[in-house]
Amino acid sequence: MDFSILIKYGDRFLDGTLISLKLVFLASLVGILIALPAALARVSKRRWLWMPAYGYIYFFRGTPLLIQLFIVYYGLGQFEAIRNSVAWVVLGKAQWCGFIGMTLNTAAYTAEILRGGILGVPHGEVEAARACGMSYALMMQRVVLPRAIRIAWPAYCNEVILLLKGSALVSTIAVWDLMGEARSIFSRTYSLDVFIYAGIIYFLLTFLLTRVFQFSEQRLNRYLMPAGATRG
Repeated sequence: MDFSILIKYGDRFLDGTLISLKLVFLASLVGILIALPAALARVSKRRWLWMPAYGYIYFFRGTPLLIQLFIVYYGLGQFEAIRNSVAWVVLGKAQWCGFIGMTLNTAAYTAEILRGGILGVPHGEVEAARACGMSYALMMQRVVLPRAIRIAWPAYCNEVILLLKGSALVSTIAVWDLMGEARSIFSRTYSLDVFIYAGIIYFLLTFLLTRVFQFSEQRLNRYLMPAGATRG
């Protein structure tokens, strides 16, 4: 391996890594804020609530993230009304388009994960909340959602990790993330070691995220641990 590449372009690898982490963090944060009402609408029995939520989730889960990024970045710019509107301040920037595409994509997957968590809450706990006279909103707030999040947490952790790896696609719309920087460096050096270094960085980030989520999962489910047990 050519270590001179890492020495010469190390600052660019670092800049790209920070942009990738920023995009993943913000997309995950905003995505879960979108996913929560979408999941609640999805489990609703009212057609005017669950049908739009179902359509949104089905579309973003049924189409590749790459196509969604192209639609946001290239597609919306085809409309003159958008180019002449205030929205173009955001949609005219590649990094913002990457953030929007990633957010809408992960929100759809997260909504379905939360829906599974809500449906996985034991029926007895729901009946106990109703027997206590809780309203639907109070029951969701104090019983169903806290339990559903604990059930869905492992799957959600996996979704964030997949989002990190999928973030490499934003380089196709001229975002200088880790993969974008790697492609730029490769065009100068023509050395495949560039992508090996990028792969190692993605691997290390995934490892760190996995450890963070494992710790958070243990904290969320610490009530399940036997008395006196120690965390591994």
